[in-house]
Amino acid sequence: MENIYQVDAFTDAAFAGNPAAVCVLSGDKSDQWLQSVAMEMNLAETAFVWPRGRHFHIRWFTPDMEEELCGHATLASSHILWEQGYVDSGAALEFDSRSGRLGASRTADGAIELDFPAEPAVPCALPPELPGILGFSAASVYFTGRNRLDYLLEIPDHEVLRRLKPDFAALREFAAADPFRGVIVTAGGGSSGYDCVSRFFSTEPTIPEDPVTGSAHCCIGPYWKGKTGKHELLAFQASSRGGVLRLGISDARVRLGGQAVTVFKGQLLV
Repeated sequence: MENIYQVDAFTDAAFAGNPAAVCVLSGDKSDQWLQSVAMEMNLAETAFVWPRGRHFHIRWFTPDMEEELCGHATLASSHILWEQGYVDSGAALEFDSRSGRLGASRTADGAIELDFPAEPAVPCALPPELPGILGFSAASVYFTGRNRLDYLLEIPDHEVLRRLKPDFAALREFAAADPFRGVIVTAGGGSSGYDCVSRFFSTEPTIPEDPVTGSAHCCIGPYWKGKTGKHELLAFQASSRGGVLRLGISDARVRLGGQAVTVFKGQLLV
């Protein structure tokens, strides 16, 4: 039997932030088994972690596929490893992943801080179909870029961003010709109290909008550092659940800070 937990990440309250399942294994399992568990959990991400020497290995699965990088499920996994006593509460964590070595530590106020690779977007031409699919005009786009995972678009008004209603079927059709994971739409925080606000629209059919996307902030952080000159940013992801991230940006790494709440725990019997 394997222990499994559900955690709301990047929030200090249950039923907000981004839910992730965390399955703590004694060792690796087959890809088919991992994918089947993720399908059964039917959350944006299910993380599987198991010890590998002094570190942990981590893999992330949506109900449809394995992911290259996931922030909120790594934060959830770190929270569980400390909270449930798998590691000492004061110990720093290191994970081996498909995106290299990742770190996690606790801050003085009890939050979790992840050490992730920066994923800056390279400026690119605006695909003419994309603004209409997302629900705004091409004239309102300040910046268009792309990294290995996503498109990044900046628009001028965070209130407009909050009201967007994308055509997700059209987004998946658009991505079929040149696959990418999703689109990050971001805006300055204005009078909201945040340095930047964002939403993340996915090309995966089971996750049309991700509630809080840690890995997207590996792109958002460097972008807004370049615009504001700030190395420390307070970010809000404006999904219906919402989530807050504290970002620290260096040349090659991004620190993603947030909190997490365990919602339930159980055991897999198969």
